[in-house]
Amino acid sequence: MKKVLFALFGAMLAFGASAATFTEGKQYQAIEKPVNGAPKVVEFFSFFCPHCYDFERTYKINQAVEQGLPANVKLTRYHVDFLGGDYGPILTHAWAVAMALGVEDKVMDPIFDGLQKSQTIKDQQSLKDVFVKAAGITPEAYDSAWNSFAVKALVSQQEKAATDFDINGVPALFINGKYQINNAGLDTSSLPNFSADYVNVTKFLLNK
Repeated sequence: MKKVLFALFGAMLAFGASAATFTEGKQYQAIEKPVNGAPKVVEFFSFFCPHCYDFERTYKINQAVEQGLPANVKLTRYHVDFLGGDYGPILTHAWAVAMALGVEDKVMDPIFDGLQKSQTIKDQQSLKDVFVKAAGITPEAYDSAWNSFAVKALVSQQEKAATDFDINGVPALFINGKYQINNAGLDTSSLPNFSADYVNVTKFLLNK
Protein backbone atom coordinates (compact mmCIF):
# COMPACT_ATOMS: atom_id res chain seq x y z
CA MET A 1 0.00 0.00 0.00
CA LYS A 2 2.83 2.41 0.87
CA LYS A 3 4.50 1.82 -2.49
CA VAL A 4 1.24 2.59 -4.28
CA LEU A 5 0.80 5.81 -2.32
CA PHE A 6 4.40 6.86 -3.02
CA ALA A 7 3.92 6.22 -6.74
CA LEU A 8 0.67 8.18 -6.81
CA PHE A 9 2.28 11.04 -4.90
CA GLY A 10 5.17 11.09 -7.35
CA ALA A 11 2.75 11.28 -10.25
CA MET A 12 0.96 14.22 -8.64
CA LEU A 13 4.23 16.11 -8.31
CA ALA A 14 4.69 16.01 -12.07
CA PHE A 15 1.76 18.42 -12.42
CA GLY A 16 2.63 20.74 -9.54
CA ALA A 17 4.76 23.84 -9.84
CA SER A 18 6.75 25.14 -6.93
CA ALA A 19 5.71 28.50 -5.59
CA ALA A 20 8.19 28.30 -2.73
CA THR A 21 11.41 30.26 -2.41
CA PHE A 22 14.41 28.29 -1.28
CA THR A 23 17.51 29.57 0.46
CA GLU A 24 21.13 29.00 -0.44
CA GLY A 25 22.90 27.34 2.47
CA LYS A 26 19.72 25.62 3.59
CA GLN A 27 17.94 23.60 0.89
CA TYR A 28 20.81 23.93 -1.59
CA GLN A 29 24.31 25.24 -1.97
CA ALA A 30 26.32 26.72 -4.81
CA ILE A 31 29.36 24.57 -5.52
CA GLU A 32 32.79 26.18 -5.36
CA LYS A 33 33.77 25.36 -8.94
CA PRO A 34 30.86 25.19 -11.43
CA VAL A 35 31.15 22.36 -13.96
CA ASN A 36 30.71 23.55 -17.53
CA GLY A 37 28.91 21.22 -19.90
CA ALA A 38 27.40 19.08 -17.14
CA PRO A 39 23.91 17.58 -17.57
CA LYS A 40 21.18 19.90 -16.32
CA VAL A 41 20.23 17.42 -13.58
CA VAL A 42 22.77 14.78 -12.58
CA GLU A 43 22.70 12.39 -9.67
CA PHE A 44 25.68 10.46 -8.36
CA PHE A 45 24.92 7.16 -6.65
CA SER A 46 26.35 3.78 -5.75
CA PHE A 47 24.66 0.40 -5.77
CA PHE A 48 26.45 -0.24 -2.47
CA CYS A 49 25.01 2.86 -0.76
CA PRO A 50 22.12 2.14 1.66
CA HIS A 51 20.76 5.68 1.33
CA CYS A 52 20.82 5.38 -2.47
CA TYR A 53 18.86 2.15 -2.12
CA ASP A 54 16.25 3.92 0.01
CA PHE A 55 16.00 6.85 -2.43
CA GLU A 56 15.41 4.43 -5.30
CA ARG A 57 13.59 1.43 -3.86
CA THR A 58 11.89 2.55 -0.64
CA TYR A 59 11.01 6.22 -1.00
CA LYS A 60 10.96 6.54 -4.81
CA ILE A 61 12.55 9.99 -4.61
CA ASN A 62 14.30 9.63 -7.96
CA GLN A 63 11.07 8.54 -9.62
CA ALA A 64 9.35 11.65 -8.25
CA VAL A 65 12.17 13.87 -9.54
CA GLU A 66 11.97 12.32 -13.01
CA GLN A 67 8.21 12.78 -13.13
CA GLY A 68 8.51 16.38 -11.95
CA LEU A 69 11.11 17.51 -14.49
CA PRO A 70 10.18 19.53 -17.58
CA ALA A 71 9.74 17.41 -20.71
CA ASN A 72 13.03 18.64 -22.18
CA VAL A 73 15.13 17.84 -19.09
CA LYS A 74 16.43 14.38 -18.25
CA LEU A 75 17.75 13.00 -14.96
CA THR A 76 21.25 11.71 -15.72
CA ARG A 77 22.63 9.17 -13.26
CA TYR A 78 26.31 8.35 -12.75
CA HIS A 79 27.73 5.56 -10.64
CA VAL A 80 30.72 6.21 -8.36
CA ASP A 81 33.66 3.91 -7.68
CA PHE A 82 34.57 4.64 -4.08
CA LEU A 83 32.13 2.22 -2.40
CA GLY A 84 32.29 -1.56 -2.69
CA GLY A 85 36.06 -1.96 -2.77
CA ASP A 86 37.37 -3.54 -5.97
CA TYR A 87 33.79 -4.22 -7.07
CA GLY A 88 32.93 -0.51 -7.19
CA PRO A 89 34.59 0.10 -10.60
CA ILE A 90 32.97 -3.07 -11.95
CA LEU A 91 29.52 -1.68 -11.09
CA THR A 92 30.43 1.63 -12.73
CA HIS A 93 31.37 -0.32 -15.85
CA ALA A 94 28.12 -2.32 -15.70
CA TRP A 95 26.13 0.89 -15.34
CA ALA A 96 27.89 2.20 -18.44
CA VAL A 97 26.70 -0.95 -20.24
CA ALA A 98 23.15 -0.21 -19.04
CA MET A 99 23.43 3.37 -20.30
CA ALA A 100 24.80 2.29 -23.67
CA LEU A 101 22.07 -0.32 -24.16
CA GLY A 102 19.30 1.92 -22.83
CA VAL A 103 18.22 -0.50 -20.10
CA GLU A 104 18.91 1.57 -16.98
CA ASP A 105 15.28 1.38 -15.81
CA LYS A 106 15.20 -2.41 -16.28
CA VAL A 107 18.38 -3.26 -14.36
CA MET A 108 18.49 -0.56 -11.66
CA ASP A 109 16.17 -2.23 -9.15
CA PRO A 110 17.40 -5.83 -9.70
CA ILE A 111 21.02 -4.76 -9.17
CA PHE A 112 20.14 -2.83 -6.02
CA ASP A 113 18.17 -5.79 -4.69
CA GLY A 114 20.79 -8.33 -5.70
CA LEU A 115 23.51 -6.48 -3.82
CA GLN A 116 21.67 -5.11 -0.78
CA LYS A 117 18.68 -7.39 -0.25
CA SER A 118 19.02 -10.92 -1.64
CA GLN A 119 22.84 -10.90 -1.96
CA THR A 120 22.47 -12.88 -5.19
CA ILE A 121 24.99 -10.72 -7.06
CA LYS A 122 28.38 -12.01 -5.99
CA ASP A 123 30.54 -11.83 -9.09
CA GLN A 124 30.60 -10.62 -12.70
CA GLN A 125 28.62 -13.63 -13.94
CA SER A 126 25.72 -13.03 -11.54
CA LEU A 127 25.83 -9.36 -12.50
CA LYS A 128 25.59 -10.29 -16.18
CA ASP A 129 22.66 -12.58 -15.34
CA VAL A 130 20.67 -9.52 -14.22
CA PHE A 131 20.98 -8.01 -17.69
CA VAL A 132 19.95 -11.29 -19.28
CA LYS A 133 16.96 -11.95 -17.03
CA ALA A 134 15.68 -8.45 -16.32
CA ALA A 135 16.49 -6.69 -19.59
CA GLY A 136 16.51 -9.51 -22.15
CA ILE A 137 20.10 -8.78 -23.18
CA THR A 138 21.88 -11.82 -24.58
CA PRO A 139 25.20 -12.79 -22.95
CA GLU A 140 26.91 -12.11 -26.27
CA ALA A 141 25.42 -8.61 -26.54
CA TYR A 142 26.41 -7.89 -22.95
CA ASP A 143 30.01 -9.00 -23.53
CA SER A 144 30.19 -7.01 -26.75
CA ALA A 145 28.92 -3.88 -25.02
CA TRP A 146 31.24 -4.41 -22.04
CA ASN A 147 34.27 -4.37 -24.33
CA SER A 148 33.06 -1.61 -26.64
CA PHE A 149 34.64 1.79 -27.09
CA ALA A 150 31.30 3.46 -26.33
CA VAL A 151 31.04 1.83 -22.90
CA LYS A 152 34.66 2.60 -22.06
CA ALA A 153 33.94 6.22 -22.95
CA LEU A 154 30.90 6.20 -20.63
CA VAL A 155 33.03 4.79 -17.82
CA SER A 156 35.51 7.63 -18.30
CA GLN A 157 32.65 10.12 -18.46
CA GLN A 158 31.30 8.98 -15.10
CA GLU A 159 34.73 9.00 -13.48
CA LYS A 160 35.54 12.46 -14.83
CA ALA A 161 32.19 13.86 -13.68
CA ALA A 162 32.74 12.47 -10.16
CA THR A 163 36.13 14.20 -10.11
CA ASP A 164 34.83 17.46 -11.58
CA PHE A 165 32.04 17.65 -8.98
CA ASP A 166 34.43 16.47 -6.23
CA ILE A 167 32.02 13.75 -5.10
CA ASN A 168 32.75 12.28 -1.65
CA GLY A 169 29.28 11.16 -0.63
CA VAL A 170 26.11 9.83 -2.28
CA PRO A 171 23.32 10.24 -3.17
CA ALA A 172 24.19 13.69 -4.51
CA LEU A 173 22.09 15.71 -6.95
CA PHE A 174 23.43 18.69 -8.93
CA ILE A 175 21.57 21.16 -11.11
CA ASN A 176 22.97 23.20 -14.01
CA GLY A 177 26.51 22.31 -12.97
CA LYS A 178 26.27 24.98 -10.26
CA TYR A 179 24.06 23.86 -7.39
CA GLN A 180 23.80 20.86 -5.10
CA ILE A 181 20.67 19.93 -3.19
CA ASN A 182 21.28 19.74 0.56
CA ASN A 183 19.31 16.69 1.67
CA ALA A 184 19.65 17.60 5.35
CA GLY A 185 18.07 21.00 4.72
CA LEU A 186 14.82 19.67 3.28
CA ASP A 187 11.56 19.16 5.16
CA THR A 188 11.92 15.77 6.88
CA SER A 189 8.67 15.95 8.83
CA SER A 190 7.12 13.39 6.47
CA LEU A 191 7.99 11.46 3.34
CA PRO A 192 5.56 13.47 1.14
CA ASN A 193 7.04 16.75 2.42
CA PHE A 194 10.62 15.57 1.84
CA SER A 195 9.79 14.30 -1.63
CA ALA A 196 7.95 17.52 -2.53
CA ASP A 197 10.85 19.63 -1.30
CA TYR A 198 13.32 17.54 -3.30
CA VAL A 199 11.33 17.93 -6.51
CA ASN A 200 10.53 21.60 -6.01
CA VAL A 201 14.09 22.61 -5.11
CA THR A 202 15.21 20.89 -8.31
CA LYS A 203 12.65 22.86 -10.35
CA PHE A 204 13.59 26.08 -8.56
CA LEU A 205 17.29 25.65 -9.35
CA LEU A 206 16.63 24.73 -12.99
CA ASN A 207 15.06 28.17 -13.40
CA LYS A 208 17.62 30.07 -11.31
